[in-house]
Amino acid sequence: MLFMKKTMLILIGLFFLQNVVAQDTIKKKRPKIGLILSGGGAKGFAHIGVLKVLERAGIKIDYIGGTSMGAVVGGLYATGYSATQIDSIFHNTDFDELLQDYVPRSSKSFYEKRNDEMYAISLPFKNLKVAIPIALSKGMYNYSLLSKLTHKVRNVSDFSKLPIPFLCIATDIEKGEQVILKNGYLAQAMLASSAFPSLFSPVEIDGKLLVDGGVANNYPVEEVRKMGADFIIGVDVQDDLKDRNLLKDATRILVQITNLSMIKVMKDKQKLTDIYIKPDVSKYGVISFDKGKEIVKAGEDAANLIYDKLQKLADPSPDYKRNNLKVTSDILKINDISISNLDNYTRAYVLGKLHFINGSKITYEDLKKGISNINATQNFSRISYTIDENQNEDVLKLNLIENPTKTYLRFGLHYDGLYKGAILVNLTQKKWLFKNDVVSFDVGLGDNIRYNLDYYIDNGFYWSFGIKSRYNTFNKNVQTDFRNGQLFAQLGLNSINIDFSDLTNQAYLQTVFIQKFIIGAGIENKFLKIKSDNLVQINPTFEQSSYNSVFGYMKYDSFDNKLFPKKGWLFSGDIQSYLFSSNYTNEFNRYSIAKGEIGLVKSFYKKVTLKIQADVGLTFGKSSVHFFDFILGGYGFNTINNFKYFYGYDFLGISANSFIKSSFTLDYEIYKKNHINFSANYANVEDNLFATGRWFSEPKYNGYAIGYALESFLGPIEIKYSWSPELSRVYTFVNVGFWF
Repeated sequence: MLFMKKTMLILIGLFFLQNVVAQDTIKKKRPKIGLILSGGGAKGFAHIGVLKVLERAGIKIDYIGGTSMGAVVGGLYATGYSATQIDSIFHNTDFDELLQDYVPRSSKSFYEKRNDEMYAISLPFKNLKVAIPIALSKGMYNYSLLSKLTHKVRNVSDFSKLPIPFLCIATDIEKGEQVILKNGYLAQAMLASSAFPSLFSPVEIDGKLLVDGGVANNYPVEEVRKMGADFIIGVDVQDDLKDRNLLKDATRILVQITNLSMIKVMKDKQKLTDIYIKPDVSKYGVISFDKGKEIVKAGEDAANLIYDKLQKLADPSPDYKRNNLKVTSDILKINDISISNLDNYTRAYVLGKLHFINGSKITYEDLKKGISNINATQNFSRISYTIDENQNEDVLKLNLIENPTKTYLRFGLHYDGLYKGAILVNLTQKKWLFKNDVVSFDVGLGDNIRYNLDYYIDNGFYWSFGIKSRYNTFNKNVQTDFRNGQLFAQLGLNSINIDFSDLTNQAYLQTVFIQKFIIGAGIENKFLKIKSDNLVQINPTFEQSSYNSVFGYMKYDSFDNKLFPKKGWLFSGDIQSYLFSSNYTNEFNRYSIAKGEIGLVKSFYKKVTLKIQADVGLTFGKSSVHFFDFILGGYGFNTINNFKYFYGYDFLGISANSFIKSSFTLDYEIYKKNHINFSANYANVEDNLFATGRWFSEPKYNGYAIGYALESFLGPIEIKYSWSPELSRVYTFVNVGFWF
C-alpha cells in the first residue's frame, strides 16, 4: 500500500512536471505574426518607417494584409524587398508623373505629337455633349513600375506562396463590397487596391470593376487572422475626421467621405490588434508625396516609442534573415501576346504600338514604352495586362477597353511675325470609316486663313495609309524674289510685298522601320500662287502653277519636348521629284530636291540644356523654277515647303537651291517653365553650292539671338532679340501659342 502511494505521488509529480515543461515550451514558441498596413495615400510612407524599426527589432513577419498604399508597401515587402529598398524605390519615383499618368513624348506617334503641340484646349464629345473622363489617370505609370518591381514573383499566382504570404483589399464599385485579392497577378492586385477614386481609373479583375480598398475595408485585421496569424501588429495611417478648416481641397474631402464609415468600425478593429501603431501624419495629405522623408520618419518615431515591446517579439532562430531582394535580370521572353477582342482596332495596330511581337526578348523598359505607346493614342479607356508562364517563357495578356469617346473638339491660339494672329479650331473623329482610322480637320481663323485636313489609317507594323490636304496663305514684305535676285535687279528693289498661297494634297503609305524610324512614300499635287502689287505695271501674278511629284521620307524624333527638350535626338530625311507642272512661267524642268536634318540635345546640371542641330538641302537634275528653293530667315512660324528658320535675318530673307546650316542653342530654365536662351546659327546658301565645293568654306551667313520663353497652357510665349554681323539692323521675333 505504501509502495502504491509512493508510485502515485511520483506519477502525479511527473505529470505536473511534464505539464509545466509543455507550458514553458508553448510560451517559448514564437507566435505567427501578422502585419496590417492601412491605406492613406502618401501618408502610407510611414509604413516604411515602421518596417525599418521592425527589422531592427528582429521581428519576422509571417503574414501581411494591406489596403491602398498599405497594399503597395506590403506587396513589395511580401515580394522580398527590405524596408530600406522600398524607401529607395519611392524616393526615386516621380510622383508628379505617376499622378498625371505621364506619357513621354517619345511614346507618341508623329500624329499624336502634333496633337499635343498644337492645341491649348481639348474637349472630348459624346452624343454632342462634353464627355467627362472617368479619372485623371489610368495608372499606367504605376502599373509599369509595379510590374517591374515584382518581376521575380511574376509567375506566383497564389499570394500565399510569396516569400511572405500576402493579401490586399479592393472595393467592387458596382456592388459596394470588399474584394479580397489573394491570387492573380500581384502588380494588378496592388494597383486595384490603390486605385483612389477620381485620381485613378478602376481596374477590372475577373469581371469585377475594382477601386481603392479603403472605401470598403481600410484595415483588414480579420482577414489576416484567418490567414493564421497568432499576433497582430497594425499600422494605421488613415485620417481622423477633419473640421472644415482643413477640408480645403478635393482629395481631402474625398478621403473624409471614405473615412466616415471606417472610423466608426476602427475601434472594434483596434481591439483585434495586439500592437497598434498610429504614426502622427495628421498634417500631411494623401498626395503629400514631396514630404516622403518626413512621413517615413514619422513612422519610425511611432514604432520607436514601443521598441521594447517589439523586441520581445524578435525571432530567436539563427536562420532568421532580413528581407533583401536581389533582382539580377528583368528580361522577359515573350512566347505569346494575347489581346482582348476589339471592335475598332486590329491586332496589327496594337502590335505596331507595342513595337515587339511574339518571340521577342524585352526588358520592362521596353514593355513600359509599348504600353505608353498604346496609352498615348487615347483610344483605350482602360489598359491592363498580366504576365503568365508557358514552358519557361512569358505570355503577355493584354486587356484593352476601347474609349467610347471618338470625337474631339480642340482649340488653339497663335501669333507670329509671318502669319500674324489666328485662332485654331480642330475637329477630330476616330473610327470614321474603317478600323484604326482617324480624321482631323483644322481651320486657322485670323489675318491669314489656313486649313489642314488629315486622314490616316494606322496599321501598325504593316503599311499604313494617309491623305493630307493643306492650305497656307500670308502677305509679307520679303527680301527674296524667288528668282535668285533677277527681279530685284530688273526693278531696282531690295524687297517686295507678296501674297503667297499654297494648296497641297498628298496621298502616302507609311510604316515603322526597325521599331524606331518612320518611313514613307507618296504622291503630291501642289498649287502655288504668288503675286505682288509691286508688279502691277508688269504682271502682278508671277507664279500660278500646279505641280505633281513623288516623295519619300524617313523620320525619327525622340526629343522629350518639341521646343524645350532636355534629351533626345531627331533625324529627318526627304527626297522629292517634281515630274509635271502646268508651267505658268514656262521655266519648268523635271528635277529633284533632297534635304536632311539631324539634332541632338544634352542637359547639364538639370537646368542647362545644349541643343545642336544641322540642316542640309540640295537640288539635282535639270535647273528649274526657284519657287521651291530653300528660303531662310525668321523664327516662330509653322514651316512649309523649304522654308527654314534663321536668326539674324528677316522672314524669307535668304534663298538659293542648296544650303548647309548649323545651329546651337543654350537654354537655362531659370524657374519652372521660365527660360532664357542664347542661339547661334551659321549657313552657306548658294545655287549649286555642293557642285562649287564652297559648302565647307567659312560661313557666309551668321546670326545670333537671345531670348526669353514661358511654357504656358496656351503654348510657348517667346520673344527673341536677333542680329547678324552682316546687317545693320536687328529683328525682334515674337511667338505666342502652339505653332500651326
